[in-house]
Amino acid sequence: MRYSELRERLVGVSDRVLISKLKELEGDGLINRISYPEVPPRVEYELTTLGYSLKTILNQMDEWGEQFLE
Repeated sequence: MRYSELRERLVGVSDRVLISKLKELEGDGLINRISYPEVPPRVEYELTTLGYSLKTILNQMDEWGEQFLE
């Protein structure tokens, strides 16, 4: 997913916080940052195998949050 796509989906998150968290997730081995040497520069992020292994847990947390949102 491109950075701009992430920014659009995460409403209310500042660029500074998003960049910080992406670096943290990369450092933890949960995502890969792919930088393409183009003009303009293009950066994409993808889940690693470790990051993908959290999918079930994160989906359950999302469902729980939606249930108790009200």
